Amino acid sequence: MNNILSFITDNILRNPPLLLGLIAALGLVLQKKKAAEVVKGSLLAAFGMVILQTGTDMLSGSIAPINSAVQALAGSGAAEGLNDATFTASYGGSIGLAMFLGLILHLLIARFTPVKTIFLTGHMLWWFPFIFVAAGVEGGLTGWGLIIFGAVASALYWSIMPWLLRGYVRDVTQDDSFTLGHPSGILALISGFVAKRVGNKEKSTEDIKLPQSLSFFREVSITGGIVIFIMFIIVGIIIPTLAEGQNLFMYAVTQGFTFGAGLVIMLQGVRMLINQIVPAFKGISEKLVPNSLPAFDCPILFNYKPNAVLIGFIAAMVVSTILVIISNSFEVFGVMLVPLVITSFFECGTAAVIGEGQGGMKGAIVGTSVAAIIMVVLVGVSAVMLTSTIQNWILIFGGNDLSLFAMIAKLIANLFGGIF
Repeated sequence: MNNILSFITDNILRNPPLLLGLIAALGLVLQKKKAAEVVKGSLLAAFGMVILQTGTDMLSGSIAPINSAVQALAGSGAAEGLNDATFTASYGGSIGLAMFLGLILHLLIARFTPVKTIFLTGHMLWWFPFIFVAAGVEGGLTGWGLIIFGAVASALYWSIMPWLLRGYVRDVTQDDSFTLGHPSGILALISGFVAKRVGNKEKSTEDIKLPQSLSFFREVSITGGIVIFIMFIIVGIIIPTLAEGQNLFMYAVTQGFTFGAGLVIMLQGVRMLINQIVPAFKGISEKLVPNSLPAFDCPILFNYKPNAVLIGFIAAMVVSTILVIISNSFEVFGVMLVPLVITSFFECGTAAVIGEGQGGMKGAIVGTSVAAIIMVVLVGVSAVMLTSTIQNWILIFGGNDLSLFAMIAKLIANLFGGIF
């Protein structure tokens, strides 16, 4: 049984292209489509996920040197140990069982309660049990008590957070066929709440008027590439070691090209995935879990408000980096924070899209700026609360739902630690 669970966990649940391909195939089979349509739809869904992942990896890789350089500027960094590899080596089995049991409970929630979302962001099916098991360990849980705690907490998150976000997603997409399944949830909710009260929907980021000679800026891949180019030039002037002995100008050009190309590839993957998964999912919704909504990764939203993504990224980077430097200078959290470049792009980019849907350009900027402040607070507090398990991992990838719900889970685990 352990071998079977390990195979399913490692080769299907932690393999997003295969997982999404199988889900598309199941949906098409339930709709009694012809074999050729099932094969075509499932393979195109898998290809779309591979393309999306490739684009996402290119984006992350292109901004990673900035992250390292800003860390050096802030005088901070995460040491080795207390990370995902060391923690998984000790608790990987517990995480896998928590994920498997959590998925069963998640599907039961969707089938038998009014909360009808099915979480389809493959890699997050691992990372949420990971952080909940870590929180349980911090709280003193062991054995099956720890596994059940991680499973229940994961199932509740996968079910409830996408359900809370569905209205905000609908306002962005004008479509109620899917919702968001990503740890940007709390930042998106904050951004949307603020944007609705301070923004103006009539003035959209996507309606920015440019003279004909600058019309190329309306292509998000070009704008994104130029933004990254400028960021590399600025950071490279401040931190000369950024270019690693290369010509700074040419290094910045290359990274800008990579970022722009990554956006093109990622958005193409998004389009392919939506075109295949949403229609195929109707079969699952009609036959197995009536009226359910698929919850997708955050790049799904980037195609709707691409300008908002870049504006949110810039706003979040400026606000959060200033706060990180201040926090480190005054030892606010008692731990050295790492500037959150990746979280600023993906989570705060998503928050900007949601803010744009509620309050246009002003909503996107103000909502994301407030979310960026919360992001720094979340990563600082969660790093302190996870001091003996995954502190260094959360310093790099936290500041989002992973931080917030790890903190909540830690407090709950403290209550039960003495019992289990």
